[in-house]
Amino acid sequence: MIRNVLSIAGSDPSGGAGIQADLKTFSARGTYGMAVLTALTAQNTQGVTGVHAVPANFVAEQIRTIFADVRVDAVKIGMIANAEIAETIADVLYPYHDTLPIVLDPVMIAKGGSPLLASDAVDAVTHRLMPIAAVVTPNLPEASALLNEPAVTTREAMASQAERLRKLGPRAVLVKGGHLESTDSPDVLAEATGLHWFEGKRTATRNTHGTGCTLSSAIAAELAKGASPVEAVAIAKAYLAGAIAAADTLSVGTGHGPVQHFHEWW
Repeated sequence: MIRNVLSIAGSDPSGGAGIQADLKTFSARGTYGMAVLTALTAQNTQGVTGVHAVPANFVAEQIRTIFADVRVDAVKIGMIANAEIAETIADVLYPYHDTLPIVLDPVMIAKGGSPLLASDAVDAVTHRLMPIAAVVTPNLPEASALLNEPAVTTREAMASQAERLRKLGPRAVLVKGGHLESTDSPDVLAEATGLHWFEGKRTATRNTHGTGCTLSSAIAAELAKGASPVEAVAIAKAYLAGAIAAADTLSVGTGHGPVQHFHEWW
């Protein structure tokens, strides 16, 4: 049976991140993708020039309409824009969170540095969305922002952050080490049973737009298919590594280009 995966996130009209990256990833991982929009953005590979948030009540209506008709096997939450939308998503999804794998990618800042989350929304993400998540996937700046502390620079500090974030309610937390100044890119997953490290080599390319969206969506797709969090992260990280390695075969924009989501096919 083909699994159905829902993304709740913002739109990237250049196609490299957001809903567009999520839908490509769901397809590449052999699942059927659906999308609830939280925000429209004006952006390209060079940056974000505008954000238009969808009214929170309409975000809720989109989600409820999907659940009223379609079997949902996993949910990925990406850009949520503001606190009201975060609270609304939490309210609508709460009845399902015990049985439905929810992957939360706490998107806060675009690749070019533009903010994608209102400053007053961090508390809503921490206290309303994280407790209903099966896996939370912050990068190092996001992990530090969620904990309200300076960014870390070591593997030991990454592991500590992952453990402390897990104690805020999610079943597992994956802290991504792409921002470390090192030759590799390690990630650490904190579960109740302990820590799991995932090693990764860096690829020399500037085309990394949408990597966080892609990884979290791939994890959601694998969870929908029945994988454990450790299995899902391992598969998703390998898939993303291939997409980054093939990114330079695309010619999209003049800034941070997208990864090649369909590198296994064309």
